[in-house]
Amino acid sequence: MTDVDPTDGRDETLTERMDRNWNELLQELRVAQTGVQILTGFLLTVPFQSRFTELDDYQRAVYLVLVVLAITATGLIVAPVSLHRVLFRRHRKESLVSHADRLARAGLGVLALVLGGSALLLFDLVWNRAAGVVAGVAVLVLLAVVWVAIPVRLARRAE
Repeated sequence: MTDVDPTDGRDETLTERMDRNWNELLQELRVAQTGVQILTGFLLTVPFQSRFTELDDYQRAVYLVLVVLAITATGLIVAPVSLHRVLFRRHRKESLVSHADRLARAGLGVLALVLGGSALLLFDLVWNRAAGVVAGVAVLVLLAVVWVAIPVRLARRAE
C-alpha cells in the first residue's frame, strides 16, 4: 500500500490515517463532552435554586439563551457518535472524520458562547451589568486567542 503523504514522516495508508485521525478526534471529544455535559447539567438545576426568582427579565433571558446554547453544544459535541453509528462498516471513514471534525468545531464555538455568557450572567448577578458585559467579552476574547489564534499561528509555523 502507498503512503498517503510521504512528506509527513509517517508511513501510513489513507485508511490508517483516517483511523488515527478518528481516534485523536475521539480523545478530544471525550474531554469536551465531559465538560459541556457537566455545565449543561448545572445550568438545568439553576431554576430550582431559591434565588432564581430574584433574577430580572434580562438575567432570565440570558439564562434561557445559555441553556439553549449549552444543549446545542452538547448535541454538536456528541453528534459524531451518532454519525459513527450510521456510517459504521460502510467504508466512509474519510467522510466520518471530516464531518465529525466540523461538528466538533461548531460545538466548541457554541461552547465558547456558553462560557462567555456564563461569565456575563455570573458577574451581572454578583457585581453589576457592566461588569457582566466586560467579563463575558473577556472570556470570549481569551477563548478566541487560546482556541483559535494560537492554534492557527502554530499551524502556520508548522507549514
